[in-house]
Amino acid sequence: MKFLLLSYTPAASWDAETADTPSEEALAAFAAYQKFEAELRETGEFVTSEGLGHPAVTTTVRKTDAGVVATDGPFAELKEVLASFAVLDCVSLERATDIVTRMVEVLGEPMEIRPIMGPEFGS
Repeated sequence: MKFLLLSYTPAASWDAETADTPSEEALAAFAAYQKFEAELRETGEFVTSEGLGHPAVTTTVRKTDAGVVATDGPFAELKEVLASFAVLDCVSLERATDIVTRMVEVLGEPMEIRPIMGPEFGS
């Protein structure tokens, strides 16, 4: 089963003016994440991961009564913003939860696990 891991960070800790310059804390978190990624490559459970740009450079496209409109900014203003994603291929939700629990213990920020609908969905 494939799972999408969504990593969130507090919006207040991500300053748009310094988004291109990672803090020491961000570099330490990235190094810790790279260790998890290396471990998951060895087990064959890692599929992909990417960090996301600052919410200030987000574009949201939505259908309105006036037509489809593109606006600057994320879909919703939240206390936490989506910072990165990863895809794992695990035997079960329990295994994905075990992996993510370890990541959250080290990184300290919340993560969401979403099953990816496979080709069997809707058939």
